[in-house]
This record gives sequence, C-alpha cells and structure tokens, in this order.
Amino acid sequence: MSGVITALKPPWTAPFTGLSPRQFSKLINALRREGRDTVRRGRPWSLSLEDRVLLVAAYWRTNLTLRQLAPLFGISKSTASRIIGNVGRSLALQQRKRFRKDTVLIVDGTLVPTRDHTIAEQSKNYRYSTNHQVVIDADTRRVVAVGRPVPGNRNDCKAWGLSGAKDAVGNATVIADGGYRGTGLVIPHRRERGQVELPAWKEDHMASHRKVRARVEHVLARMKDWKILRDCRLKGDGVFWAASGVAHMHNLALTQA
Repeated sequence: MSGVITALKPPWTAPFTGLSPRQFSKLINALRREGRDTVRRGRPWSLSLEDRVLLVAAYWRTNLTLRQLAPLFGISKSTASRIIGNVGRSLALQQRKRFRKDTVLIVDGTLVPTRDHTIAEQSKNYRYSTNHQVVIDADTRRVVAVGRPVPGNRNDCKAWGLSGAKDAVGNATVIADGGYRGTGLVIPHRRERGQVELPAWKEDHMASHRKVRARVEHVLARMKDWKILRDCRLKGDGVFWAASGVAHMHNLALTQA
C-alpha cells in the first residue's frame, strides 16, 4: 500500500518540518551518521528513514490522531505509533554543555496541555498541563535546553530547579521574568515597600530587560506553531521528547539553508 505523503517529493518536507529540502537532507545524513538507520535483527521498518522522520514531524506539526495520519503514509496505526516512539527520541535536542563566559541566556516556562494526568496538573489555563522550562541563547535565539516536564501547577521558580534546566546551564548568565524571584537569575527590579516609583536608571534597565527577554516569548510562540504543544496525547516521557524535538527543529530552521 502506497502513501500519499512521502519525503521523495521535496514539497512535502517544508510544510511539516519547517525545513528546506537541503536542511532536511542534512538532518537525515546526521541521523545516519549516528547509526539511526542501521539494519538490526527483526522485522525491518516499512518506511525509509526519511519517511519516518517526516511522519514524526507531521504528527508533531498537525497533531492528527494516528488513525488519521497512518493512512497518509500507507502504514498501520500500530506501526505509526512505534515509529513515533522510536524516531521521536532520535530527534530530541542535544543540549549544550559549555557556554562562553559572555553568553547570555533567557529562560521562560510554557504550559503544554497534556492528556496524561499522571504527569500533569490543573494550571492557570484551567487544563491539565505540564510546565516546560525553555532556555534560549539571547544572541542566536536558538534553544539550548528544555527542562523535563513538571506538573503545570508548579510556578516557574520551582520548575526552574525541578526540571533540570538550572543544572543544564551551569554558571551562565540567565535573564528571566519576575516569576523567578529567589533563583539568582537576572529579573526585573521591584519597588521596595513604600516606594512610589523606581529611579530613572532602574526604569531604563527594565526597558532594556523587557526588550531582550521578549526574544524567548517569540521562540515559544514559534514552537507553539507545532500543534502537539497545544494538546499532547502522548503518555509518559512522550511530551518531553515532543517538546525537545520541536526545539531541535526550530534550531535547524534557523540555520542557513
């Protein structure tokens, strides 16, 4: 049975991956170098590596159910599920381990509505969600770390440490919003008790802070273009691999074609 969507036709790659054909080809070559397409014992995959990657990207981008998505690739629902579980991990973001001394990072948390209530809690969006801490490079706007999901009712200052994002950035300078009080991050100035207004130099500093910190908001908005982050049906670690994979695809899209 042949599918409708295939990576053999380059026009299909851009809508589902956000990558040009050349960028998509580089991604596939990198996965092959990592041994993701080696022949193993057992039944071989019914799709090529290119089509398996495209299927996972299409699932993350559209959030179609497997019953809807599988026929588009000419495979069964169970095969599509196995491909997503296997390839999704391969596409996860490889987090940076070292940063230059002058590197400035920005962090913010985003809520991902999650169907698996064992890892999610009701949050301020009135849905069961997980809190994901996303850290970007202020200069390149690339994602450098995605924290493990924590229940959505945890505030950002708690999630920063619990998710592992704090450990991932080490001693790098990190900018954040006022929700990260007591974490040691660079946050906006606050008026002291009885203080009517801030000094002029603090107001100027806060204006600059807001302008720079807005970059992480833009990155989160682009990541939310992938509909899997608006209503995730994956169980267990699936929501983490999806968020991390979307961050990886975002980074690849920023590279030169």
